[in-house]
Amino acid sequence: MFDIGFPELLLISIVALVVIGPDRLPETIRSIMLWLGRIKRSFANIKTEIEQEIGADEIRAQLHNESILKGLGETKEQIQSALNSAENSISEAKHAIKPQNIAGSILDNASEESELKPTETAAALTIDPNTTNTKDIPTNNDPSNTIAEQSSDKSKQSENS
Repeated sequence: MFDIGFPELLLISIVALVVIGPDRLPETIRSIMLWLGRIKRSFANIKTEIEQEIGADEIRAQLHNESILKGLGETKEQIQSALNSAENSISEAKHAIKPQNIAGSILDNASEESELKPTETAAALTIDPNTTNTKDIPTNNDPSNTIAEQSSDKSKQSENS
């Protein structure tokens, strides 16, 4: 900091002895040393306070980070529960669809086995020429139509028996 060597200290001592005098020199040196000690202690106190503040800042930062991690953990749990409920819904939907597919394939097989002859189809599909509503016209692709035709076929078979 200060580059003061022994020759400079000796020069300062001689000047102080001449200016202050031999009577007051010991008292002056004592008071200067007290002031230097107080200044050193003040700097040491300031240094420890700064270090404590830095430590407190680190603790605050750590607590803040922990609160953020806690929030992230809660968000992760919410996302995980939403994902689980979505997976459950998907699996329930799959289970609900499978019986319908099985029923649909049974109906398809039954309709292939009991296809109507062209004359029976024409009789079953008579359309009133005055009707212009296309919803009333049955189609071969309509599954409800296939079920209705099968039930009418079964009722015809039971009447014939």
